[in-house]
Amino acid sequence: MIAPAATRPAPQASYLRIEGVAKRFAPGVPAAVDGVSLDIAAGEFFALLGPSGCGKTTLLRMLAGFETPDEGRILIDGVDMAGVPPYRRPVNMMFQSYALFPHMTAAANVGFGLKQDGVPAAEREARVAAMLDLVKLARLAGRKPHQLSGGERQRVALARALAQEPKLVLLDEPLAALDRKLREETRFELVRIQQRVGITFLMVTHDQEEAMSMASRIAVMAQGRIVQLGTPQEIYETPANRFVADFIGGVNLFEGRVLRAQGGLLEVECAEAGTTLFVEHGALPAGSAVAVAVRPEKLVLAPPAGAVNRLQGRVRGAAYRGEASTYEVELAGGKLLRVTLVNAARRAPPYGAGEAVALAFAPAAAVVLAP
Repeated sequence: MIAPAATRPAPQASYLRIEGVAKRFAPGVPAAVDGVSLDIAAGEFFALLGPSGCGKTTLLRMLAGFETPDEGRILIDGVDMAGVPPYRRPVNMMFQSYALFPHMTAAANVGFGLKQDGVPAAEREARVAAMLDLVKLARLAGRKPHQLSGGERQRVALARALAQEPKLVLLDEPLAALDRKLREETRFELVRIQQRVGITFLMVTHDQEEAMSMASRIAVMAQGRIVQLGTPQEIYETPANRFVADFIGGVNLFEGRVLRAQGGLLEVECAEAGTTLFVEHGALPAGSAVAVAVRPEKLVLAPPAGAVNRLQGRVRGAAYRGEASTYEVELAGGKLLRVTLVNAARRAPPYGAGEAVALAFAPAAAVVLAP
């Protein structure tokens, strides 16, 4: 069984090196990519994650050779890619649209690059068969793209990217064209295939769940720069700043001011919460303005009496999502919080609109963020 992405150890050998890469498309405008440096390991499944316009796709295109950096270097397996055209790089790219040839069969699509490279027919056929078998499409080798489902076309595109045995596979929003259920199934299949072939994968996505469930490490990008780099668990549980906290999953932010630090706890005065909050954190100067970030699933409804960080509110709405329910709770001062509860029992959500509730969170469940 595949290990969750957050627990899979990243390989250690550095393979792809990006050194101070920058790209500007016009004078006097902000850089699309602004001095990015990265080391990605051989055999790693790495994700560039960020909103539209953050620079992640531009960086991907520079790795593929479709754009030229204005500054910095890109090295693959120790070789500087400066001046190396796309077709000479040990890289294959899987496009968001899959870009399959509509008049060719699945097998012909997979073998196209091999034919262009002059690989002998017998070797080409054997490699195509192996790739189709790898992605479990051998029985559909003779079908054309319009005769395949979205998930099958996605796997043909992946097989084509792998057939030439590249050192690096670039994935541009690889699951964007699939429906939600198929995306969830395909995530695990992609990771299994990547682990079997051992090739370095670099994926660009704006989908937080996609990156968290597939990558061993993630670089979060904003305005052309990397704002945090780490494992999925590190990114989610210890966001570096408010942008990351808000972009990666849901979050509740309490604005406040530090009163004191004592015994490993930071005491934060918070008018929005209507009480003083206690959070596990290193010492900060009294009077420092901070935000206390709490994920919706870290909040507990109906906590025991005397619970730390106990709050009072009223349910304003509930969204039933099958495996979990999300509640919107309004505190006395008007602050709206989101609370997520797992639906462990087969019954209607236990809290209705207008119902008064108590909620709380443990000091270790929150993160303190600077302004």
